[in-house]
Amino acid sequence: MFGFGFLKKKQTDGASASKSRPETSKKVLGTFEVERELGRGAMGIVFLGRDTVSGREVAIKTMTIANEFNQNDQEDAGARFMREARILTWLDHPGIVTIYDVGEENGLAYIAMELLTGAELEEFCKEGRLMPVPQILDIMARVADALGYAHEQDIVHRDVKPANIMFDAERNMVKVADFGISRLTNLSATRVGLVLGSAPYMSPEQVMGKQIEGQSDIFSLGTTFYQLLSGRLPFEDNSEFNIMCRIVKEAHIDILSFRPDLPAGICAILDRALAKDLESRYQTGYEMAEDIRRYAATL
Repeated sequence: MFGFGFLKKKQTDGASASKSRPETSKKVLGTFEVERELGRGAMGIVFLGRDTVSGREVAIKTMTIANEFNQNDQEDAGARFMREARILTWLDHPGIVTIYDVGEENGLAYIAMELLTGAELEEFCKEGRLMPVPQILDIMARVADALGYAHEQDIVHRDVKPANIMFDAERNMVKVADFGISRLTNLSATRVGLVLGSAPYMSPEQVMGKQIEGQSDIFSLGTTFYQLLSGRLPFEDNSEFNIMCRIVKEAHIDILSFRPDLPAGICAILDRALAKDLESRYQTGYEMAEDIRRYAATL
């Protein structure tokens, strides 16, 4: 689906390479030299790259426009993708992954962004690897602040979950990644039936296909918070469809059934973040962060 065939080659310096010297070349996207594949993400292949201007290493997420949109829509879809992606470059917050550049080369759309260190929070949602409660509170407050800032810019993440939050203990760094990626990968009307987001972390309004705003991200953060504390999800079932039904219709599982040692203050924060009624849910990420820090100060 993806490949270096879409990338231009940067030729070796010099008028012409000597026949006695093997030709060397590197694939490039814009000003970024592509070094190797890092993995596969929501958009497609993720590459390790280097900015030829600053010399810094970057992660480059790519999407082949021809593979994502039908032929009649490609020109318009590519333009819309660029507009949406450039909006992400406006985000400037220590808790959000920096987007350096977006572009398109020969049908391959790309986003060059900060190369992260550390581990996804998903690693700390497993039995035996749960973090201490004070550390979880600190991380969640910082993520809530980052979401509050993004929502002020009218940008909704749409897929907040542990796998999209990076934590580097050595650098004391918390970064929210993949802002708006689920929207970028759903710009085509040909993607019938695609669900935006990850089912266990979706808000009730997201499940129902309603227009979503920042409070949807807060619900997803509440689910993430719950999972970091307990290693379990607040809505569980053996199928994603049933999980989504529970998110809409049922109260979340009382976290005390998994962590009876948790104090009432934390349970109250979770209950408010996971409220189905928007009026009862935290109105902003800043409001949730303030509650978390206020409680953490009592420990």
